[in-house]
Amino acid sequence: MTRTTSASSPFATYISAVSRGRRRPAGADASLDYRKILDRKDIDAVLIATPDHWHGKIAMEAMESGKHVYVEKPMTHTVEQALAVRDTVRRTTKVLQVGPQATGDDGYWQAQTAIKANRIGQVTWAQGSYNRNARVCLFNTHQKIDPSAGPDKAGDDYIDWDMWLGHKHGLAPKIPFNPEHFFRFRKYWPYNGGVATDLLYHKLAPLLLALAGPNGAYPQRVNTAGGLYVEKDGRDIPDTFLLTLDYPQAFSIFLVSTLTNDTPLPDRIYGKHGTMDLGGEPLLRFNGDFKEEFKSKNDNKEEARLTTTKRRDMVGNFLDVIRGNGTLHCNVELGAATMVAIKLGVESYRQRKTMLWDAKTEKVVS
Repeated sequence: MTRTTSASSPFATYISAVSRGRRRPAGADASLDYRKILDRKDIDAVLIATPDHWHGKIAMEAMESGKHVYVEKPMTHTVEQALAVRDTVRRTTKVLQVGPQATGDDGYWQAQTAIKANRIGQVTWAQGSYNRNARVCLFNTHQKIDPSAGPDKAGDDYIDWDMWLGHKHGLAPKIPFNPEHFFRFRKYWPYNGGVATDLLYHKLAPLLLALAGPNGAYPQRVNTAGGLYVEKDGRDIPDTFLLTLDYPQAFSIFLVSTLTNDTPLPDRIYGKHGTMDLGGEPLLRFNGDFKEEFKSKNDNKEEARLTTTKRRDMVGNFLDVIRGNGTLHCNVELGAATMVAIKLGVESYRQRKTMLWDAKTEKVVS
């Protein structure tokens, strides 16, 4: 199902035929083919809220049709799609915003400024986590199966299964209709990367913003540990995912996402002279023998708190930039760098090996 705003609106929000089966609001235009939306001349921008395996294709076609794009995280499903979307933005110069919400948190922008000013010394690593725990996995309870919907139904209950799969475009394998795959696609590799793409994308993008700047950075070595330890209900994805990323800029990032215990690791950046705790207004403290070096960069204080201001929400920021105002919270460069790292983490887990990235060729190397 495709959803748009009224025909007079410059900003069309849609969930295409590759959607999750939600019913359209009263009065909204609808189409089973997203391309009919892209063909409309009265629409200037689209919001892509489809399952992950369709993000890249629709984003590129939208930009080719002259539309600006807001795409939910993760930006794409594959590394190749991420680079292709990035290159399409560079060529078309259309505005593309990716949706990891924390990149709109001013604390990460202020952290970037503080790191560039050497306020905690040379940064060597950072950590973050996004954990959940429920009696029944939230990937099941949040995505309920609607028994009234299917390829053999009519109206808003109709599912164009072949279109949803996208097998004709090489997006996913062709299989018989499977309600579990349609409604709970985040549990299956053909459409999603599990907790890595659904949750850790939210963590890595803002950390890269703070550590490397608004265009992010690409990793050089990626390792993942973990497994499916608890809810073995036929899903592909692990419930415990531990990701380590090494960057050529001389820092590493450690990320954790579990569905088995929701106790978090603090979002934290570690420097030679001090430590920065993120969230809200970041707090800086000296570390080890480096009190005096820390104080010399922080108004002679042993700890300091960064002042933040409220930024526009993600969609508001997107619209501002389309109108020529402001800077995107998560541009395509940061989105692609984050996507490459996250996807290499997924492949490290699936292939049980270290993944190495060649920055010159932009390919995985052995």
